Amino acid sequence: MNSVISRNALRFIILVLLQILVLSYVNFLGYINPLLYILFIILFPVKNNRVAFLLLSFLLGITIDMFLDSGGMHAAACVTIAFIRPAVLKFCFGAVYEHQTIKFNQVEFGSKLTYITILTVIHHLILFLFEVFNFSKIILVLQKTLFSSIFTIILCVLVTIIFSRKTK
Repeated sequence: MNSVISRNALRFIILVLLQILVLSYVNFLGYINPLLYILFIILFPVKNNRVAFLLLSFLLGITIDMFLDSGGMHAAACVTIAFIRPAVLKFCFGAVYEHQTIKFNQVEFGSKLTYITILTVIHHLILFLFEVFNFSKIILVLQKTLFSSIFTIILCVLVTIIFSRKTK
């Protein structure tokens, strides 16, 4: 149990620091910005307490908001994807999720990619809707969502492949 807590605490700290110190300064083509910190929510263990998970997701988002001075947008997007995560897990993994036996290193790539894609697109859509906060600029919101999501999904998949432990 301690190793799970320490692993998740370390993942939390590393992803926040990486986002704040490095990835927040990547501004490709003026509006493409990778948001790798959502990988914490994506990879959080399934069997843990739901209320604690929602609180940790809020803490993750509000920490990013404090450092980036974004007024709660990241916290709202993080809590939203943490809240809908069980439905997305059930949609993407089906019976494996029902029996609480998901190991992200052992699921097939297509299901994992679908799961990452759905949560990333929803997170980015909510984030950019709050950022722009003007429905007359919906094309800008969709454009930022699409391109930032593609960049974030690619980074999330690469990080999960690079840092996954091979089990037999």
